[in-house]
Amino acid sequence: MSVESAIQPAQHRAWWKESSVYQIYPSSFCTLKPTPVGTLSGVASKISYIQSLGIDIVWLCPIFPSPGVDMGYDISDYLTIDPIFGNIQDVDLLIKELHHRDMKLVLDLVVNHTSDDHEWFKESKKGKENKYRDWYVWRKGKIVDGERKPPNNWTAHFGGSAWEYDEATEEYYLHLYTTSQPDLNWENPAVRTAVHSIMRFWLSRGVDGFRMDVINYISKPQDFPDGDPKLSVHVGSEHYGVGPRLHEYLRDLGSILQEYDAFNVGEMPCVTDLGQVIKAVRHDRGELNMIFHFELHDIDHGPEGKFSPKKWEMEELKRIVERWQTFMYDNGGWNALYLENHDQPRSVNRFANASPEFAKQSAKMLATFVGCQAGTLFIYQGQELGVTNVPETWGMEEYKDIDCLNHWNSLNAKTTDRTRLSVACAEYQKKSRDNARTPMPWTSRGGFSPPGSPEPWMRMHPDNKIGVNAEDEVADPNSVFYYWASVLAARKKFKEVLIYGDFKLVDRENPKIFAYERRSGGERVSVVCNFGQEAETWCIEDFESVAEVILSTHDRAREYFGRKEIVLEPFEAWALSL
Repeated sequence: MSVESAIQPAQHRAWWKESSVYQIYPSSFCTLKPTPVGTLSGVASKISYIQSLGIDIVWLCPIFPSPGVDMGYDISDYLTIDPIFGNIQDVDLLIKELHHRDMKLVLDLVVNHTSDDHEWFKESKKGKENKYRDWYVWRKGKIVDGERKPPNNWTAHFGGSAWEYDEATEEYYLHLYTTSQPDLNWENPAVRTAVHSIMRFWLSRGVDGFRMDVINYISKPQDFPDGDPKLSVHVGSEHYGVGPRLHEYLRDLGSILQEYDAFNVGEMPCVTDLGQVIKAVRHDRGELNMIFHFELHDIDHGPEGKFSPKKWEMEELKRIVERWQTFMYDNGGWNALYLENHDQPRSVNRFANASPEFAKQSAKMLATFVGCQAGTLFIYQGQELGVTNVPETWGMEEYKDIDCLNHWNSLNAKTTDRTRLSVACAEYQKKSRDNARTPMPWTSRGGFSPPGSPEPWMRMHPDNKIGVNAEDEVADPNSVFYYWASVLAARKKFKEVLIYGDFKLVDRENPKIFAYERRSGGERVSVVCNFGQEAETWCIEDFESVAEVILSTHDRAREYFGRKEIVLEPFEAWALSL
């Protein structure tokens, strides 16, 4: 499949294609001070650990001043550092230390919206004549049957209307997330100039690029049409998911990034049109390097959205992975590979089995599954240890995620049905963003902060006491940590095929085994992953010609594969050079 006529070769080389990224959620990573949240000095103290994994790029979630309504994604100042994390000199030192090790630093760029505590918005609210008024999206409401209504029916991603009424100026402002996160008006050239200045400020200090938060939402149709009311969530996203001027704005951002040979990845929810995606990521377009899409991570979202139940099927998983892998290769695009991040639950729970019997094998299998695909690989803190979701025994008082809490409050306002409430609680344990935000387990004692410190802002996952912690895993050559290190090493050693090769799905019908091949020139790698908790038999003629065992979750030797029929243990995986 191809789109447009000028297709770049899939083998286009770039340093960021051959890099692996480690994502840090600063509040939950590490602190050297007696504080309940992580700090930049805490991050710096763990660079050797991160480097030993084989990481090339460190990505920090927001470290800027913020009221914390959405845990830092409501920014009130883009040019300073929130004192809870440190100061700008800490960033400079972190950049220096990373660059000394030939590693790079990437920051979060959150510019679809700001905090309502940002000076721009404070000025914007003062009146219609204020010079910052047009920096945000303000519109008059509608009168329907004598009642004031918002300008359209768009809904916010965390619930409720996407419009908030301001009594003082008698207009509504747009917020696609919380009321504390007003959307910037990218139609205003002054807004775009300000964003460009922010980028140059950090790039000039030595930052190596950005992850761009919900960057596809920055362009809205100026007539603001109603969304499809039949949609159960994100009403209106069909209009702003890929707005009329999106690619124009992205090219402007891309031109700045190219000046610095900087890395970038755009978060693009609510976009499944690959024709639009390739316009954003194809090399000759000059927009983004790659995007985070959500098709894989929405696989278990039910008909009423994220917190409604749905069991994913292997056929759907294969279809999604094959679609993105083959399309990007055929059209000169590039994938961002991720199973976890700060907004997603732990992959062992979502895609495999988190029971004590199978959690370790599951984590290694998933590392093989994603780590041998084509794209830039992202690992989220704790994923390299096999950290799992919060325990099912935790009550609602442990949850901090505004998305989860808004849903819970809304549901309780609608019903007292114990069954419905119980189902919702089960879904929070499976999908809440809090699953990714428990403090990083450094030791069996915790290790997040010095002894005698206040309790961390969020409760520590108890599995750190039974071996799921960095100290124990670094001391164990059979740990999930060292398996992940072997995956990253394999991507470097076999980069021609594992990074730049094509993708071929194998055995589409098998309900338990996900198998695929990677090929480049004369190189060929077979990847086989058992997603089931029962042993499965796998047959392939080429096992007789195995040249090298690249990866094996169960430490199989080359001689094991010298036959046509192999039994995979539960959650076993391997990658073989044929």
